[in-house]
Amino acid sequence: MKAFQPYLNFDGSTRDAMTFYTECFGGDLYMMTFAEANTPVPPGNENRVMHARLASGNGILMASDSMPGKAITQGNNVWVNVDCESVEEIDRLFAAMARGGTVVMPLADQFWDARFGMLTDKFGINWMFNCQLKK
Repeated sequence: MKAFQPYLNFDGSTRDAMTFYTECFGGDLYMMTFAEANTPVPPGNENRVMHARLASGNGILMASDSMPGKAITQGNNVWVNVDCESVEEIDRLFAAMARGGTVVMPLADQFWDARFGMLTDKFGINWMFNCQLKK
């Protein structure tokens, strides 16, 4: 496994939060809106941030805006991203962590050339699993 990384969710304030964190920590900030990703959202929400990534030194902080209408509550807006090295590893870890939990998004190949899935474990902790696919 490469790393564990925190993933924060906001209700429309990701751009402001991540810009603030960049001002505090320095580093390189990347952001992609739902429109830029060609992801359908209700009209007026195209500029919400689908994914943001701040890299500062060895630290990585990721974030996104919630889908419109999905409530964000302090406590359910933090995910732990597990950055995996191989498809075999992500499949094994995802299956193990899903035991007794709830799969939110099954593992599947995604448009960003990665295998990705989300689950909430049996203790109520939110997890995201990502594995960059070899090109």
